[in-house]
Amino acid sequence: MKVTQTRTDWTLTGVPTSAGAHHAGQEKAPAALRACGLLDRLRAAGISVTDNGDLTGSVFRVDHDHPEARNVAAVAKVAREVASAVARQVQDGQRPLIVGGDCTITLGVVAGFRRVHPDVGLAYLDGDADLGALETAPSGILDAAGIAHLLGYGEPELTGLSGEAPLLQPGRLAIVGCDPREETDQGREFLADRGVSYTEAPELIADPEAAARKALAALAGGGPVIVHFDVDVVDSGDLPLGNFPHYNSGVRLEHAVRCLRVLTGDPSCAALVLTEVNPTYDGNGSLLGRYLEGLTSALVS
Repeated sequence: MKVTQTRTDWTLTGVPTSAGAHHAGQEKAPAALRACGLLDRLRAAGISVTDNGDLTGSVFRVDHDHPEARNVAAVAKVAREVASAVARQVQDGQRPLIVGGDCTITLGVVAGFRRVHPDVGLAYLDGDADLGALETAPSGILDAAGIAHLLGYGEPELTGLSGEAPLLQPGRLAIVGCDPREETDQGREFLADRGVSYTEAPELIADPEAAARKALAALAGGGPVIVHFDVDVVDSGDLPLGNFPHYNSGVRLEHAVRCLRVLTGDPSCAALVLTEVNPTYDGNGSLLGRYLEGLTSALVS
């Protein structure tokens, strides 16, 4: 791989948590990705990265006491720890690379940025719109409700992570890659009414770079941008690493990488969050290797 330049330094922090997930496994991702050569691959590609170690994290458990917000206390505790770590890094001029872990860690990343940059934006490359808290009969799985909580709907422990809700203004959010089979017309209307930029999987497949540019255009003119990359945006028939599968969505790893390259290559990109990798699905490490190859390619200009 030819390196054209060395990117701005990244500060890697692992968040070994599955507290907000459907089941355990994602808490193993930071260690598994390091063992598969995450740091060595990035550095070999000319990408400067410092490993800050892991935060405490938390493991999924069955929670019969809170069926509409499972493990909310653990999820909130991890998110607060993430927020504190991210705020320190941003204040020190670092560029966070947050490796999860389930999607609820992004709540903490946004909350941490807001302490320094209240106008932070979020490009959300994900197979789901994560509006679960708005459903009439929610599953209670909090990593399926991250966007709802960012916009101020759901559990006060999460919506209030940075003070008064919402954590994120709707105009500072761009969702990319959602599987159209996973979203309702009501959900689409909810996002449209609030001015959230929303791009579904077929548009991502047709032109990944254009989908990324659309998201960046929607976020232009504000503060720094966090890029969230949930591996479940990729068709599980191509890369079955996502904790929540999306079979036959048509989104290949190649599409996600091309989109991610534009998002992270933009000068506004100030952080990257990696979520939903479940290494227990990868018996021989080949899937993690493909994932890291794609990630490295995306981060090299």
